[in-house]
Amino acid sequence: MEPAAHFTDLIVWQKAHAFILAVYRLTAEFPRHELYGLTAQLRRAAVSVPANVAEGFRRRTLPDKARFLNIAQGSLEECRYYLILARDLGYKQDPTLGPLAQEVSKLLTAYERAITSRAVS
Repeated sequence: MEPAAHFTDLIVWQKAHAFILAVYRLTAEFPRHELYGLTAQLRRAAVSVPANVAEGFRRRTLPDKARFLNIAQGSLEECRYYLILARDLGYKQDPTLGPLAQEVSKLLTAYERAITSRAVS
């Protein structure tokens, strides 16, 4: 398999991008009074996931690349919490977001492991 030429070639980035698009659609349905609260926080955290994958893609060292993937994973976990909070507040839900977040998490973990194992070799 040929290495990715651009971050948009990475399946993990593609799935993370799909996640943020779904988050934007969902949060558009949140109450207006949440615009500067939960809506902004969830969107910021969700945007951080594919953004960190993209930023890490061009980093020169493998540990630096892995660090950005770890940051993306942390932002994804933050999103998971905000989705729980939105559910508990009775805001609109998207049943596809949980499974998509899980898929992105698995891809981030696999990509980070691959990079980490290359750094050790």
